[in-house]
Amino acid sequence: MNMKIRKIAVWVEETHIESGKEIAPATRKAVAAAVIENPFAGQYVEDLTVLMDMGAALGALLGEKCVSALGITPEQAESYGKAAMVGENGELEHAAALLHPKLGAPLRKAVEKGAALVPSSKKMGGPGQVLDVPLGHKDAAYVRSHFDAIEVRLNDAPRANEILVAVAVTDSGRPLPRVGGLESADAIGKDGLK
Repeated sequence: MNMKIRKIAVWVEETHIESGKEIAPATRKAVAAAVIENPFAGQYVEDLTVLMDMGAALGALLGEKCVSALGITPEQAESYGKAAMVGENGELEHAAALLHPKLGAPLRKAVEKGAALVPSSKKMGGPGQVLDVPLGHKDAAYVRSHFDAIEVRLNDAPRANEILVAVAVTDSGRPLPRVGGLESADAIGKDGLK
């Protein structure tokens, strides 16, 4: 596999006050995004294995960068998500090949466990366009306090022959959650649901 990464961006968003109420400790979300060359831009290719293998490498790389940015141990991660935006010379299936068959397992290893499905989104777009990365509890999909998202936007990506790939990890749920449901502390995490 010869993956060409043009750039990587990593940042942490912390919420300290919501609706005038102090959030202590602050809720934190980390995002790691990579801009890669799309090896299949401008052509139809039946076998997308190359992109699937890139997805595996990116799951590990970006997941580890998120955990490191939060300054937590892998087991302290609470939710995760993934997303990809394909430039105009690619196709939506290129994003699917990156995100679905192989990205999840290395991401789960980076956050320790991860029994729940990794929420995902994919779209076509261009430089400066917003990519929403959906978030969900890593071990129990029914934990409503962790239904969330974070935006990724890079002013120069993705270019026509590129793909923007992003992974997000949190150490908490939303600030001030109060819509009920399973509590994070009560999640069992065996079936990915509860």
